[in-house]
Amino acid sequence: MRIVIVGASSLAVSTASILLQRGHDVIIVEREKERIDALAETLDCGFVLGDGSKPAILREVGPSDADALLCLTNHDQENILSALVGRSLGFARVIPRIEDPEFEHICVELGLTDTIIPVEAMARTLADTLATFIRGEVRFFPFVARGEDAGPVEALELPSDTGVICLYRGDGFVIPKKGTKIAKGDEGVLITHSRNLPSLRERWGKGGE
Repeated sequence: MRIVIVGASSLAVSTASILLQRGHDVIIVEREKERIDALAETLDCGFVLGDGSKPAILREVGPSDADALLCLTNHDQENILSALVGRSLGFARVIPRIEDPEFEHICVELGLTDTIIPVEAMARTLADTLATFIRGEVRFFPFVARGEDAGPVEALELPSDTGVICLYRGDGFVIPKKGTKIAKGDEGVLITHSRNLPSLRERWGKGGE
């Protein structure tokens, strides 16, 4: 397959590495030359310097010859716009990444049915991994920390039978302990009782497995 990736975020680089290992052709579109120069030393793929939300830039990579366009920058709006532009140019499949669940319904309305939300995917992976020994009413709930959630993890004011089991920040995971600080924009996963899902959804929006 021939895959075009917009952005050189950590997710984009990891995805490109796996695709290359599996023998696929990869082109990364990135607006920062310094980032391209650094990645060119470790990734054996093509690079295009420019803004991946611009039609002229995406035309350079040959939309009709590509199997998919992955929009994986660190900015939701840019990913959505790049996906829409890519679809209009004829990419066979467009897959945008969003971090803010508030954009999910917008993606649905725009017909971006392959949108991925990393924090939800992470929660599903944890749920699948633990399914063999967790039973009953245990549920996982992904959330994105807002400004009012910032502070020590123990001050998050969670319902009973609920705890934070991991935080996704920057390029990796943080396993929280007493004193761990939550920052706005952190992606987290809660483990909770199923009875708490309605209140958690009211607080953070759609989530839970």
